[in-house]
Amino acid sequence: MNLISFILPSRNNLKYLKQAYRSIRENSEHQHEICIASDASTDGTVEWVQEIMKEDENVKLHINEGPERLGHTILYDTLVYEYATHDRVMIFHADMYLCPNADNEIDKLLEPGRVVSLTRIEPPLHPDGPEKVLVDFGIEPEEFKEEELLKWLQDDADYSDEKYTDGIFAPWCIMKDDFTRIHGHDPLFAPQSKEDSDIFNRFMLAGYEFIQTWQGYVYHMTCRGSRFKDGAKRNPDGQVFMKNRESVEWLKQNLRSTRNFIRKWGSMVNHTNLLKPIIPPKYDIGFILHNCTAPLLYELEPYCNHVYLKDDSLFKDYIEKEQPDTNYDLGSKLATFEVKPFNDVLIEFDVSMLNNTNFTQIFLQLPNILQESGEPDSDFILDIFKIKTKTLDNQVDTLVNSVCK
Repeated sequence: MNLISFILPSRNNLKYLKQAYRSIRENSEHQHEICIASDASTDGTVEWVQEIMKEDENVKLHINEGPERLGHTILYDTLVYEYATHDRVMIFHADMYLCPNADNEIDKLLEPGRVVSLTRIEPPLHPDGPEKVLVDFGIEPEEFKEEELLKWLQDDADYSDEKYTDGIFAPWCIMKDDFTRIHGHDPLFAPQSKEDSDIFNRFMLAGYEFIQTWQGYVYHMTCRGSRFKDGAKRNPDGQVFMKNRESVEWLKQNLRSTRNFIRKWGSMVNHTNLLKPIIPPKYDIGFILHNCTAPLLYELEPYCNHVYLKDDSLFKDYIEKEQPDTNYDLGSKLATFEVKPFNDVLIEFDVSMLNNTNFTQIFLQLPNILQESGEPDSDFILDIFKIKTKTLDNQVDTLVNSVCK
């Protein structure tokens, strides 16, 4: 078997990490390498890992002393580049339990130019979908029904039809050379959130094939890194729930990363129901905005390369508020009408006339509309939007190796 380096950052997730480690050791056919990063943990993670390293020579440990976290966006790559010694690396979460036969499936399927995902079995914290299996075997290690899970895998999991789909989600395994070729995760999304959607888009642009196997599973307790402020809970009927329980830290970072994802890709995250990325075109777009307000500037700015306003009265406050949350230079992105617009595509409109219908049906679809109906050197009007195109040069392919340093 080709050995795997499991890549496993953790922040104050010791009880989950212990279970993840045990599952890899007990349910794998071979002694794979486990690369762990403690991200400013204060729960005894470092001491526990150091203790098991005395007996397990295939465990590696990276320590972020803190006090600030680095996040798994950074630590995934630290472990891959500085600690992993095998040609195959598996992005794994501390709240996952590796099921039997999973490593054999990876070994059978992985090759250069291909990314292989295992199928997640999850408790019903998130909506159901065709890319996973919803069965409740527990939401915390203390209540984990391991024997019931193993029996379900033996009696009820469908191994008969060699089922494979073409989505991607953690845990996923890739050749280390393929990971390195596109420069890994983008630090723009540190410490977390949307780093996975970004790298999946870039895998697709690089031409990598996605395979999700339904012959290899993990049990995923979900979102234990920082999303839930005090763990998942059950209501009096025993049903698990997450609504209104996200931590303030996670909510702020998710918003920050979402806005940066739009700035980079020109659109929100999009994928098939099996989680294969859908990547719209990206054009050099400038917005010429009339009657703009501070709240509407906040909503519209991420979707374009430049914003042109009547005057600079909104610029200072906006930059002071937003610049700390992005690597994009917002000062060079905002201009007044005194500057001659130079973008390939100019879209002019009165923002006071935006409504839910033209925002969702036209504004958010503009890249696809331009790709399907636009022509170079043309002027046309769609609802409130006056559109002028010089060229329609789709720049999305330039993002395949694009990471902020």
